[in-house]
Amino acid sequence: MSHPPSSPEPRQSQGDPWHAFSYLVTGVGVYGLVGWLLDRWLGTAFLLPVGIVVGAALGLYLTYKRFQAPDQP
Repeated sequence: MSHPPSSPEPRQSQGDPWHAFSYLVTGVGVYGLVGWLLDRWLGTAFLLPVGIVVGAALGLYLTYKRFQAPDQP
């Protein structure tokens, strides 16, 4: 009786710097754009920098969560 091959566990990235770079650039770009749009809609001038800072912070957080060492049982 033959057993089907076990499916490989999903591999976590081994620290590809392009993933970290893309998280940071995408966070700054998306939240900067949201801040700019809200500035235009509300007639304010402070939401673009807030969006950029929030996007950078979220990009750093996602980078940290993605590349942290897995918990050992």
